[in-house]
Amino acid sequence: MPDLPESMTFIDHGPGGEPEVLVPATGPVPRAAASEVLIRVMAAGVNRPDVQQRKGLYPPPKGASPVVGLEVAGEVVAVGEGVERFRPGNRVCALANGGGYAEYAVAPATQCLPWPEGYDAVRAAALPETFFTVWANLFGHGRLSRGEVMLVHGGTSGIGSTALQLAREFGARPFATAGSAEKVAACLEFGAEEAFDYKTQDFVAEMKRVTDGRGADVVLDMIGADYFQRNLRVLGQDGRLVIIALMGGYEVEKADIRPIMLKRLVVTGSTMRPRTAAEKGAIADELERKVWPVLSAGRCGPRIHATFPLNEAAEAHRLMESSAHIGKIVLTVA
Repeated sequence: MPDLPESMTFIDHGPGGEPEVLVPATGPVPRAAASEVLIRVMAAGVNRPDVQQRKGLYPPPKGASPVVGLEVAGEVVAVGEGVERFRPGNRVCALANGGGYAEYAVAPATQCLPWPEGYDAVRAAALPETFFTVWANLFGHGRLSRGEVMLVHGGTSGIGSTALQLAREFGARPFATAGSAEKVAACLEFGAEEAFDYKTQDFVAEMKRVTDGRGADVVLDMIGADYFQRNLRVLGQDGRLVIIALMGGYEVEKADIRPIMLKRLVVTGSTMRPRTAAEKGAIADELERKVWPVLSAGRCGPRIHATFPLNEAAEAHRLMESSAHIGKIVLTVA
């Protein structure tokens, strides 16, 4: 690979811990293996799984980079054997299997997409993790369809804001929970018909009110155990609960599961990182056909709350863990 440096700056998290363990370090530039591309990273998104990995609670799968970071945007500088679609000079965003907090990162070519029209690196880097996750879970496992009612918890997060916008774009009725009056207002900006402050309102009662007792068809849940019983209650006949994170724990000590039987509910969930390149590639294909034209038309894009230079990754994680942000946090790489 001519003209490429031998070493690069990346963010190391050592054995893990609090945000201060994230420190700049120097290591070799990775090489693109067969079916991979090497990307000069211009920006990298910050996500909850990054926080979990930093804490030692979300280890990378076998063969993946140990460096934190699951989404990047930048310029292709080299391609591995068998890669035909992308060439050096192409600008892509990618769902990486790790390694995003660095000056260079590799990703399977099937997990790369061109920047939508009018996008810069920061906005492009804010797309992959949330859009892959929402598309696979809300429209795949959750089978959300036109006219149905969707409730997402945490409507101002990267996942929540994406779910609200895409649900609205594809003809569903979106609703959300959030943790403050400011965030409730932001949910409305993202397309929610109504949003409920979970600190002061009962989202089950409110959803029954706004749907004339019907309840939600799909709940996209990032809370887990703490909301499990209420999620069963808020779902209507033939409803689907899709669990994608466990911020409120993963053990439900006692639950009344009768609603699952009486309302024919489906309880499902998934994680993105362990999926195969072929599975992620299939999601990418659907996104490019169905969602990328929407983004290029100026709709459903990410809201960037804050950017930090790469060497301030610790500050970005502190903001993420504070939950004070609305939308996405992105690292910029010089």
